[in-house]
Amino acid sequence: MSDFSEELIRPTTEDEQGEPCVRSGSGMCFPWLQKHIESIASGGKQEKDFAQTTSACLNFIQEALLKHQWQRAAEYMHSYLQVLEDTDSNKRQGAPEIVWRLGSEILYYHPKSSVETFNTFADRMKNIGITNYLKISLQHALYLLHHGLLEDANRILTQAETWRYGEKSSSQEVLVNLIQAYKGLLQYYSWYKKKMELSKLDKDDYAYNTASQNMLNHSWKTSINLCTLIQIPGVWDPFVKSYIEMLEFYGDQDGAREVLNNYAYDEKFPSNPNAHVYLYNFLKREKAPREKLISVLKILYQIVPSHKLMLEFHRLLRKSDKEEHHKLGLEVLFGILDFAGCTKNITAWKYLAKYLKQTLMGSHLAWVQEEWNSRKSWWPSFHFSYFWAKSNWKDDKTLACEKALVAGLLLGKEMKKGTSRWPQ
Repeated sequence: MSDFSEELIRPTTEDEQGEPCVRSGSGMCFPWLQKHIESIASGGKQEKDFAQTTSACLNFIQEALLKHQWQRAAEYMHSYLQVLEDTDSNKRQGAPEIVWRLGSEILYYHPKSSVETFNTFADRMKNIGITNYLKISLQHALYLLHHGLLEDANRILTQAETWRYGEKSSSQEVLVNLIQAYKGLLQYYSWYKKKMELSKLDKDDYAYNTASQNMLNHSWKTSINLCTLIQIPGVWDPFVKSYIEMLEFYGDQDGAREVLNNYAYDEKFPSNPNAHVYLYNFLKREKAPREKLISVLKILYQIVPSHKLMLEFHRLLRKSDKEEHHKLGLEVLFGILDFAGCTKNITAWKYLAKYLKQTLMGSHLAWVQEEWNSRKSWWPSFHFSYFWAKSNWKDDKTLACEKALVAGLLLGKEMKKGTSRWPQ
């Protein structure tokens, strides 16, 4: 930890020499730390209790991290390492994980940190916090991936994959599966590169057959690592996407469909909008019937009414022969525009203006009233105020015109009075 920066080995200044200071195990002096420790004293008496000191130091580290003061956090961290020798067995047992989490965060952002420093720190912490070996290994591998060191990351994951400590617990099993899955992602990356190379070769070329066989070997290894994890309830988006791409490439449509259906509909899995997005896109590629596509997007609409696929959902509903779908199509448009992030979505306003006219001409005034009744108290100020009219006209005249058309249809002649009565 003394490698955090040169600040840790800087000489003491003249002003600091006469001051009391806290010394690290290597004899480095931190006079400012002594002042902070003294600040926890009550009634003017200095608290020397070990627990008080480490607790205060931890608070100072957290404060430095919140303020992105990485050098200062590193200095505090150097002194905080004494927590690993805490006489309280419970605190000493949990200390390695705290040290790892704080230290890795500092090293990740410290301007003078390096991959070599992080590697050294990670290796030491794996030996100290033996029960956290898998967690540390996984984060270590992700750090290396972030720096583009794929081979080093794969080596770390391979070592962790075969590591065992004591009796195998359920949490340890999940971590091993996760490590294997990340290893599978690395293998997927290699597979994907080979796939791109294959696409540039002639199918009659000998090199094509060789490359194809190499891809098959990679896909077999990857599928084993990914398949186990995605059967465990959880959110595994990148792993599922990679696995599905490989299944589709080799023509296993039934296998891909089964994986996606389980991921989206299995009650053991947490609610996940992306699961329905992946299923919808897969069914769309398969040219599934409109009814099937609508059923998938209907669930997504219930989870995320403002999702970008909702405009596509509206178009599907509009093309349906069922009147209930036409009614839902109007509800979907209103639902999109309920969200602040969609207020300038010109496509949504165009669709709503056009669909309102069609709905009213089709003698479905009740549909419009049903949607408007719950919004008439807040939509006028949210969408149709003078401020927004002026702002929209300045930024996008087409948007302003579409919104004005919708406002006219919804508010009619009563708009200027600020009411929302429907003309009879």
